[in-house]
Amino acid sequence: MTQQYWVGDFFVDISRNQITHQDYTQTLAPKAIAVLTALAQNQGKVVSQDTLLDTVWAGTVVSPNTLQRSIAQLRKALGDDGKVQVFIKTHAKQGYSLESNVRWQQEDDTANSSRAKKAPKQPTTNTQTVTNSERGSIIKRTTAIVSSVALVALVMYLLPKSAPAKLEIAKLNALTATDHRENAGIYSPDGEYVVFHRYEERLCINNIWAKSTKTQEEFQLTQKLNSHGSHTFSKDGKTLYFIQEQDCRQPITQKQCYKLMGFDFVKSLQNAQVPSTLMECKNTRINTPIWMQGNQIALLQQSEQRWKLISYSIDDQQSRDVFAPIEGSVIDYDYSLADDLIALTHISKDGSYNLTMLKPDGTVISQNPIELPPEIAKHRYIYPNFSSFKNRLMFSTGRQLFTLSYEGKISNIELPVDVPMGSPRFHPDGSRLLVIKGFYDRDMASVSLSELAAHYEDPLRDKHRQLHTIEERSITSEGGATFQPNGNLLAFYTFRSGIQQVWIKENSKVRQLSNFPLDSFIYGMRWANDGQSLLVNVSKELQRLSLTGDTQTYAFNYPIEQLFHWDSQAQTALANIRINGIVKFAELDLSQLSHTILTNQPVNWAQKDSTGRLVYTDGLDRFWYSSTLENTLIEALNEQGSNLQFVIDNDIIYGINERFQLWRYSLKTRQFTIIGDIPRNIDYLSDVRGDKAFISLRIEAKKELAELVLKQ
Repeated sequence: MTQQYWVGDFFVDISRNQITHQDYTQTLAPKAIAVLTALAQNQGKVVSQDTLLDTVWAGTVVSPNTLQRSIAQLRKALGDDGKVQVFIKTHAKQGYSLESNVRWQQEDDTANSSRAKKAPKQPTTNTQTVTNSERGSIIKRTTAIVSSVALVALVMYLLPKSAPAKLEIAKLNALTATDHRENAGIYSPDGEYVVFHRYEERLCINNIWAKSTKTQEEFQLTQKLNSHGSHTFSKDGKTLYFIQEQDCRQPITQKQCYKLMGFDFVKSLQNAQVPSTLMECKNTRINTPIWMQGNQIALLQQSEQRWKLISYSIDDQQSRDVFAPIEGSVIDYDYSLADDLIALTHISKDGSYNLTMLKPDGTVISQNPIELPPEIAKHRYIYPNFSSFKNRLMFSTGRQLFTLSYEGKISNIELPVDVPMGSPRFHPDGSRLLVIKGFYDRDMASVSLSELAAHYEDPLRDKHRQLHTIEERSITSEGGATFQPNGNLLAFYTFRSGIQQVWIKENSKVRQLSNFPLDSFIYGMRWANDGQSLLVNVSKELQRLSLTGDTQTYAFNYPIEQLFHWDSQAQTALANIRINGIVKFAELDLSQLSHTILTNQPVNWAQKDSTGRLVYTDGLDRFWYSSTLENTLIEALNEQGSNLQFVIDNDIIYGINERFQLWRYSLKTRQFTIIGDIPRNIDYLSDVRGDKAFISLRIEAKKELAELVLKQ
């Protein structure tokens, strides 16, 4: 099949999933390119939705709006929209057609070759600059978190022992269809109930619910519970255990306290229960409870920034260490009830990743380094899951699935499911699968500080009046808007092309600047002092993007967890970094690829003022200001910190407190002022210049339970 063709003046390269127009190249999701190609092959003809689904998503299960999202991506790339349909036309209840002329590469090689010269030229390289053509070798090593790690269980009981195979899915059933967010779904041991968290955003409450798989009747098991993590059943299904988070009354090192809780599941089906506390941690974090033989609960516990594996005896009410590395840190673990065996991944002293197989009493069966292939980023964490493969675990890097042998060797497998899913759990009989479906929609908005202040000072103000202006809107997540120093450009990142990329806005026009690989995720972005380039933390590696398209990678040998600040003239940056599994706050020297630890704890956010003095917030959201002798607590900002970030502009700190009030504090005059109320659906404050502030607003965060029925 021809790998290149023209749609009007747009050059389509199937092999690279790219569309180029007038020296501007966009990378789209592979399925979107496949939809465009299917329409191009039937240029001028109406292609039904069923035909497109069967052609592009053959043998896979997709949600009803999957095709519509691909069409929306294509229209954005081609400059179309739903109203003015120049390229892709919608035919009500029939399908879609491509109305523009299509010219395939082999039809007129001479003409196409001359047109192909309009495609972006590859920049030249030097010792530190990486061209677009060389990105291929780099992007194979970069992947993003986290959200779909649990997809590994999708093939757990279905793949043959000898070789990977596709998962056969008969149908997809919706289990919940509320306006709330449901997650952390599991089956009861007998398979008769689905148990899950339901968060009611309007009331800001979370509870554990159950739903009968036979009658579909729902049961509220708790009342106003602040718990959002995973939960686990006892083997007999009578007791449900989980971790509850709540505000510490007298916080010393952390704002949240953690409790291991349990309640009678059978009784809760009759009346909502008050859980009982089994174990409480005020200065350490605990998560990921798993019930083990011997009536023990395995837990991950964090102490002094190191994670270890412990077990809690329900009978003795005592905890003990199972695996506690002296240096390094535990990443994640899984437990096999059938084999009474634990698989655990951890970081060693030298920063290498290792797999340890051990018994619940701590006896190590084997320990081997994990050999990462080129397609997995060097800073990618491995989250192990037991599978039906003999002596092999499974894990996901987002959209790819792999097996991991007990000896630490990794092999790729294939999973033909195109629907975004997470947290899968098998029914006890293996005939169906419980998954979480969802999407995140976030817009960029601006606020006039003077207008906000005037409204706040008006005693007769309408508290429901909308004072913000939506600057960038799409059907997916937009964020990170930052002003260009001494310029009029605005940089932001978005998933609108199918992959999170950096985009530039100039007046009303936007263009894609970066070309990151599939499953990339951005952890911070800052402008250079001269406004001609951006430093981006993509997949926990720093890359410098120039406005001309050149890319420079700073190859630190440890992950950059969060980028806060960049001084391009001094070649320094502020960031949280992970050294041997421990997150610390540091100043990076980009010219020497070295670092200086500033605090042995991570910070929530950090910036510098015009004199180079450091301002940061700690784990308790307190503000600190650096000085020659020691860091000083800014007491005027006590109770004003939050996890919504802060910005320093002209030596004035702008922040948002937990009461959703935007405020300012002058570092020179030490004057504090409440500016006004901010929408409660704010995600974070991204930048301030003069009278204008940029914020990211959460439009919709939908999660629901669904069930995959498997072919027998």
